[in-house]
Amino acid sequence: MHERFSDVWICKDLGRTTTNADPVELGRTVLAAYLAGRDSRGETFRVDVRTDHEVHVVITADQLLDPGWEADPAVRRALPAYLRSALA
Repeated sequence: MHERFSDVWICKDLGRTTTNADPVELGRTVLAAYLAGRDSRGETFRVDVRTDHEVHVVITADQLLDPGWEADPAVRRALPAYLRSALA
């Protein structure tokens, strides 16, 4: 969806989950699942995580480049099925 006031494209899909996962880990996992199998050349994607306890983090695709990173299975279970299956 295009946000005309800031002139940016934003994802219209907002989600909520209840989990004890680290917000950064949750954001990385959601972004990795969303980008899996997509051609994202020329586009910028980010995940904005806000918790009920005032934690706010923004995860960008560049933060997924850590060669040792793998999605935590507990965090993957908190994702909707379509994102969870994208990481399989």
